[in-house]
Amino acid sequence: MRKVGIFNSIHVKFVLIYVMLILLALQIIGLYFSKELEDTLKKNFNTSIKDRINLVEFSVREEMLKERSSDDPSVETSLRTVLTGFSSDDINEVRVIDSKYRILASSVLDHQKTMVGQKSTDDIVKRAIVSESPQSIIYFNDKANKRVQKRTHPIMNGSEVIGALYVESNIEKVFKQIDEINRILAGAAAVSLTITIIIGIFIAQTFTRPISDMRRQAQAMAKGNYSRKVRVYGNDEMGQLAIAFNHLTNQLLESQSTTEAERRKLASVLENMTDGVISTDRKGRVSLINDSALSMLRMTSDLVLNRPINTILGIEKEYSFEDLIEMRESLPLDFSTEDEPSILRATFSVTQRETGFVNGLIVVLHDNTEQEKIEMERREFVSNVSHELRTPLTTMRSYLEALAEGAWRNEDIAPAFLNVTQTETERMIRLVNDLLKLSRMDSNEYELNTEWVDFNTFFNSIIDRFEFSKSQEVSFRRIVPPEDLFVEIDTDKMTQVIDNIISNALKYSPDGGIVRFNVAVLEDSIRVSIADEGLGIPAANVNRIFDRFFRADKARSRAMGGTGLGLAIAKEMISAHGGKIWAHSVEGEGTSIFFTLPYEQHDDGEWDV
Repeated sequence: MRKVGIFNSIHVKFVLIYVMLILLALQIIGLYFSKELEDTLKKNFNTSIKDRINLVEFSVREEMLKERSSDDPSVETSLRTVLTGFSSDDINEVRVIDSKYRILASSVLDHQKTMVGQKSTDDIVKRAIVSESPQSIIYFNDKANKRVQKRTHPIMNGSEVIGALYVESNIEKVFKQIDEINRILAGAAAVSLTITIIIGIFIAQTFTRPISDMRRQAQAMAKGNYSRKVRVYGNDEMGQLAIAFNHLTNQLLESQSTTEAERRKLASVLENMTDGVISTDRKGRVSLINDSALSMLRMTSDLVLNRPINTILGIEKEYSFEDLIEMRESLPLDFSTEDEPSILRATFSVTQRETGFVNGLIVVLHDNTEQEKIEMERREFVSNVSHELRTPLTTMRSYLEALAEGAWRNEDIAPAFLNVTQTETERMIRLVNDLLKLSRMDSNEYELNTEWVDFNTFFNSIIDRFEFSKSQEVSFRRIVPPEDLFVEIDTDKMTQVIDNIISNALKYSPDGGIVRFNVAVLEDSIRVSIADEGLGIPAANVNRIFDRFFRADKARSRAMGGTGLGLAIAKEMISAHGGKIWAHSVEGEGTSIFFTLPYEQHDDGEWDV
């Protein structure tokens, strides 16, 4: 880069400008002096008013808080006495107002008669009492044709506002002094401005053109346009600056391209992450959050951004931001509602510079709802199985101990004890078999041996078997279409389903009750229903009867030999056939079990097997 000649040096140009503009320095100093004088006059006036307000505020507070006897004058009289001595040329009026905005006293005699006892309507008084801070405004009094300052100071008793002190002062003298000084400086400024314009027009043209060009380039760069270049007008410092500016433009273009590519990569990573990611600044306020985190927290970005991270996570009472910085283990978070469970686990990572200065916090949210649900179901399943096995084992142990102690010699009770032991053994065998069935279904280790059967004939044969073998006084009612309904089912497994449902209906049906069987043809399926007239199921438990080990009436179900797995097995088998199963029950009136099976209607009445 060549050395700039002395006559081309922008430094020399600026020196020449400085020599000519130095003549204007005195005027600039004068303007500065005028401004400072104005501020000083206003400040001194306000300080004077504040000092006198503080003096009278003390006396007013004492009078308002004073405990009075019947011989003491009223608070209004005492305050009027205090304000009477508080008068000067600068202060027009002083009023005392209580916390309910009622005027207690005024330093103006005429206002004592007309305003005392009235409610103050000045907004400045209300703002001072509500905000518990001094208020001040300056307005122009049209009647007096001068400016007036209103100041209001709250009167505090500890942390309680007991009233306010309203002061109206004459600030017109200050403005008159300022106006006089401004008139003097304005004349000098006008002359200086004229000279500056004339000189500036000729000198500024030497360097304003390249500066304007660079300004336009900077504006284009701000809009993302890096293709434009600054024109180089000469070899002086301004020309060298233009060359450097063009080089900077190229570097910014490359950096912007790299940054944009990295930003898109980061945005793509965050957008496609299943885990939630939250980033904060060094004060713990959220600065970045991805959609997964918003979905987990059930919030929108406008409710999250710039808010404290511990508030967003709902742990502000337990942990501060500093605690989260020191957090080394993941933290469980429960966002469950009555309708939907939501268990999250938050992991915290600190972002910091090489010097150790903390830049912020990265929080990764993982949805543990399903894991927690599975773990809960596992614990409940183990507990239920243990309970179901413990009951018959306890019974068997009691009877076997009795037999071992000599009861086997008694021909009257020994057979009964052995019968109970055999019954409980069979109950455990049924439970284990049901568990094995469910286990095979869960692991998909079973196959359906399907065949085409007429469902009406198949269904009626099962009903006939129960009707022939039932021992209680229960009537069967059937509504079955007369036409053949051929469906593809595993007859063994479907027999288990229907057996379980009919057995439950018979268990809970009272003597003289009716069990109703119905088969209906729908658009693409057949719907089967089996209804009893038993005790029914509470509405809150209807949807749970297909859960494993669930019993609406646990004591009665165990007494009848149930394992609590029959309907759960039925649900799995119906699902394996591509159907659905559900229940409808009215407590005290009975329960109806419905299930569907896929069925295709043929208009020609022929069936190809």
